[in-house]
Amino acid sequence: MTDAAISASPGPRRDFARWRRRSRMIRRLRILLPGAIALILLTMGGFVVQATVMGGRATPAGDDEPIQLVNPRFVGRDDKGRAFVLTAKVAVRDEGDYQRVVLEKPTLILDEEGPNPTRITAKSGVYREDRRVLNLDGGVKMNGANANFDTASSIFNTATGELEGQGQISGVGSLGEITAKSYGVYDKGERLVFKGGVRGQINSK
Repeated sequence: MTDAAISASPGPRRDFARWRRRSRMIRRLRILLPGAIALILLTMGGFVVQATVMGGRATPAGDDEPIQLVNPRFVGRDDKGRAFVLTAKVAVRDEGDYQRVVLEKPTLILDEEGPNPTRITAKSGVYREDRRVLNLDGGVKMNGANANFDTASSIFNTATGELEGQGQISGVGSLGEITAKSYGVYDKGERLVFKGGVRGQINSK
């Protein structure tokens, strides 16, 4: 009987040890789990705040941006039915004046469907839809079958199809080199009129 009692005694001790280990684990979990939950909540709150701040910053910027077109192409005809094409790298409508469109690196082609179209390029331009007038400024170059000229600015009236400009113009025409202070292009580019201090060198044939 004594031997039986001694051999049975380790069982309760093992159970007690397991109970103590379980108790320690439960106490640790009671401390760790609330901390983990708090960390998760803080992280989620941070993401929400960041998304709110970033969204708040992005919305006004988008609302304030003007209407912008990349590589626009405008096709039209003047009052005599002559076709012209206006393209640009970027076109931005002025929010303060809806009829005003600002153009970056515009290109104007007069009488595109004709045998001798005239091509005008510039660094910048402004088109007034209400007046149907295009102003070209900065490094204006005019290239056609009978003339190649450089000038500071040009004004194209899309209603009449006439191209005029005030400012020094120089280049080469069908007769030779020409410089002047103002000019006009009429009749699909067939007639060029120069005014003001006109100087030229006529090529003899």
